Amino acid sequence: MKKQNPNFLFIMADQLAANALSFYGNQTSKTPTLDQLAKHGVVFENCYCNFPMCGPSRASLHTGKMPFSINMYDNASEYRSSIPSFAHYLRFLDYRVELSGKMHFVGPDQLHGYEKRHTTEIYPANFAWTVDWSKGREYRPTNLTMAPVIESGPCIRSMQMDYDDEVTNAAKQAIYDLARKKDDKPFFLTISFTQPHSPFTISEEYWDRYNHDKIELPKIKEIPLDKQDHLSRNLYYCQGRHQYTVTDEHRRNARHGYYGMISYIDDQILSIKNVLEKTGLDKNTIIIFTADHGEMMGERGMWYKQHFFEWASKIPLIIYAPNRFKPSKINKNVSLINLLPTFIDIVTDGKASELLNQEIDGQSLYPSLQGLDDNLDDVAISEFAADGSTGPSKMIKKGNYKYMYLEGVDELLYDLKTDPDEIKNLINEPQYAKIAEELRLIAFKNWDPNILKKIIQKDQERRLFIHKTTNGIPTWVNMVRIDDAERYVRNGSAADTKAKARFPFVNPAKPDIKK
Repeated sequence: MKKQNPNFLFIMADQLAANALSFYGNQTSKTPTLDQLAKHGVVFENCYCNFPMCGPSRASLHTGKMPFSINMYDNASEYRSSIPSFAHYLRFLDYRVELSGKMHFVGPDQLHGYEKRHTTEIYPANFAWTVDWSKGREYRPTNLTMAPVIESGPCIRSMQMDYDDEVTNAAKQAIYDLARKKDDKPFFLTISFTQPHSPFTISEEYWDRYNHDKIELPKIKEIPLDKQDHLSRNLYYCQGRHQYTVTDEHRRNARHGYYGMISYIDDQILSIKNVLEKTGLDKNTIIIFTADHGEMMGERGMWYKQHFFEWASKIPLIIYAPNRFKPSKINKNVSLINLLPTFIDIVTDGKASELLNQEIDGQSLYPSLQGLDDNLDDVAISEFAADGSTGPSKMIKKGNYKYMYLEGVDELLYDLKTDPDEIKNLINEPQYAKIAEELRLIAFKNWDPNILKKIIQKDQERRLFIHKTTNGIPTWVNMVRIDDAERYVRNGSAADTKAKARFPFVNPAKPDIKK
């Protein structure tokens, strides 16, 4: 009898920090569905994004390659169609590969190997959000300031709920449709939500699941500006933190909303999982849950992503298949580029290297799923060159140590075993010189920041020129409804558009200082 390959349900959240989830030690978050997946699945305790920003992170995940190697520098970088994705390889292996939800593909190719997309995008697919280093660190392509933090709170409806309800409903219908197929062809269905991305607002049903007075404030207070590292200072100005007053009540509201949004996502996953069980497809379906990057949530006074600190770069990863893989926790460092070879190895029983027609940067986690992780590199690498940057940066995490190279201005080194909050920079401590040099060698292997800065600047200039001369037309977004070119966020500011879509309307936060 022919062996039946497994189905895959690949679920992604947007801007979900591992530190915000109970199975990573958080004491506030309420996620019973994810808790059960974690309890009976394989949990990767130290998984990192390869770029703390949506578009480059997702392109890297799909290709198994580091972002800069595929010219992904910011949220308006074109993900080129000539690079095979895991979707292409799975289709080659006779899979149906479909997508419901956000993927932030920029460029005319909105499929990248997927046969079908069930929804439009929530964000622009053109060059509208191109970073412009010529305008300095305060330039904000998306106009993202502290306003979404200050405006946090309960609502009746938000744009994120509009979109994610659409994603859930389309995903459930897709499962029913796949269950009706008369052949034995397996499927890979990606379901990608936009929450808990800012703004941090959610319906009262989810807001009321949490006691507001018990929402914890950030553990690490705001770092004085003169004590911050170079990239943190850049972000301080890029996000307009010098122009807004953020109070403890704003911080508590934002964290409250964030937790409520996470609980909302947990409920959506339960709803989808129930359909999987009703159709009987659950018996041969592997469920994977992850995120594209994290969210600082006010720690160190910082918000959103765009840095390599744990809250921004460490993400959840669960692979749930209790009939195939024994529940366990993997402590070694991994990242999203590991997923492509892992998917292919699961299907081919460890023969991905025979199929791949390109060099990839990711290492398969398939042996780890079987309890054999002795050969796992224990290294996670991340890059950054997007909003708030003025040059390329890089992070290396190996074992307990994390090294950051920040635009050639600062170097940071932390021992996360003794200093999980990343407070004491060890880079100039003599006893850590050998470790620092080891991580530097990894960071700068085939990676020259001076050459990269020139390449990235030229790439920015080309995209900015095209966007200006074409006035953002075409939008390139995936079209499902006839009005999808105008729905959600297109050429304009994400923060402003989302704020206007909130019901009931809340007056937008105004800066304290006008420049």
